[in-house]
Amino acid sequence: MAASGARWVRVIRRRVLVSGTVQGVFFRDSCRRAAAEAGVAGWVRNLPDGRVEAVFEGDDAPVERMVAWMRRGPSRAEVEHVEVIPEPLEGLLVFAITD
Repeated sequence: MAASGARWVRVIRRRVLVSGTVQGVFFRDSCRRAAAEAGVAGWVRNLPDGRVEAVFEGDDAPVERMVAWMRRGPSRAEVEHVEVIPEPLEGLLVFAITD
């Protein structure tokens, strides 16, 4: 934890798996833009089974905002199920779309 003004900030990592109509609807690019705006590191990718997987690392509040964003996705997505998995930090510094 690190002090940020008068608030303690906790750095966390979350892996998020999203199913539904989440491929072919600009989910990854929209996620990348939202993550950049939120200031979190990590990555997002399509999975062969039709799901989208993402990892977010950063201050707890922005990471949790990204988890909430994944529950909605971009306007053309139809999110049916979201699994959130806490993980140990890896020290990621940027956000990227991966294969």
